[in-house]
Amino acid sequence: MTLESSAIFNLPFITVVLLIIIGMYALMFKRNLIKIVIGLTLIESGVNLFLIALGYRKGCYAPIYTNAPTTAMVFPTPQALTLTSIVIGLAVTALMLSFAVLIYKKYGTINAEKTRRLKG
Repeated sequence: MTLESSAIFNLPFITVVLLIIIGMYALMFKRNLIKIVIGLTLIESGVNLFLIALGYRKGCYAPIYTNAPTTAMVFPTPQALTLTSIVIGLAVTALMLSFAVLIYKKYGTINAEKTRRLKG
C-alpha cells in the first residue's frame, strides 16, 4: 500500500476530526448563539460522517434490493443510524434556532455572554 492510497483511504477520518475540532472551537470560543448552533451542527456532521466511514467496505454495494443476491453488501446498521441521527439533528437544530430567536426577542441580542449577565 502506497502513501497516496493510504492518505485517500484515511481522508474521511481526517475530515471527521477536522469537523469535530472546528465545531468544538465554535462551541467553546464563540459568543454568538447562531455560531454556537453552527458549531454543534458541525460536530453532528462529523459524527455522521464517522458512522458512514466505519460502515464502508470496498467492493460492496448498498443494501438495497438487487437482482444479484450473491453480491457482497455493506452492513446497513451504520446507514440506518446515520439517517436517524440526521432527523434528530434537524429537530434539535430547529429547536436551538427557535430558542435563539426567542432570546433575541426578549433581550435584543444573541450574544451569549450578555444574556447571561441580564438574567431577567
